[in-house]
Parts: sequence; structure tokens; C-alpha cells
Amino acid sequence: MQQAWVYWALASAVFAALTAVFAKLGLQGIDSDFATFIRTIVILLALAAFLTYAHKWQPLTAVGGRQWLFLVLSGLATGASWLAYFKALQMGNASQVAPIDKMSVVLVALFAFVFLGERPDGREWLGIALVGAGVLVLAIKR
Repeated sequence: MQQAWVYWALASAVFAALTAVFAKLGLQGIDSDFATFIRTIVILLALAAFLTYAHKWQPLTAVGGRQWLFLVLSGLATGASWLAYFKALQMGNASQVAPIDKMSVVLVALFAFVFLGERPDGREWLGIALVGAGVLVLAIKR
């Protein structure tokens, strides 16, 4: 039986794919940084509505200093990623930009190895290498 995280990860992949297509269509005629700003406002409003609906708001004081540090760093990295992704989408083909963006799969595995002490086995390293090779095949234009 699959674990619940698999379904959430698959949903994330579907929504990420839709993000690329919708963003490419929405970027026509406007600056990519401004488009990222609009997207961020939509995400903020949608998430606030979800937290309200699900009764998941928590006091900010419940978040510790270390959590704040890493959540702020994560937010900054996300923002930089979005800005770069939208600029790349505006300049290139979605079918090439999205696979290169997914090189993050390989980088996450490497960073998790170095910083989190995660130890993929041989089969998992092979899969990671295949993802990297697949990204290159998809991204390189003849």
C-alpha cells in the first residue's frame, strides 16, 4: 500500500506542470518579475483562505527561532527560484525550461546527502542519475 505522501507528491507534480503552462501563457506582454509578484499575491490569498477554512492558523509565537531562520531562508530561496523560473519561461520554451528546473530533484538528493545525512542506496543513486540524464536529454536542443 502506498503511503499518503506519494499522493501529495503526485499532486504537486501535476500542479507544477500546470504552473509552467499557465505561467507561459500569462507571461505574454508583461515583465516576468511583476508576474511573479501577482502569482505571489494569489498564493498568499489562497493559502490564507485555506488556513482559515481548515482552522490551521497558529500564533506566530509558536514558531521557534531556528524554525524562523530556516523558514525565512526557504522563503527567500523560493522567491529567487520563482523569479528565475518565470524569467526563463518568458525567454525559453516551457518544454525545455521545466525539465531543467526539475534538476532540483538531483540537487535535493545531493544537498540532503551533504546537509541532512540522508543516505540513498545504490538503486536510488541510479534513479537520481537517470533523472539528471533525462533532464539533459530533454533540455538540450538539437
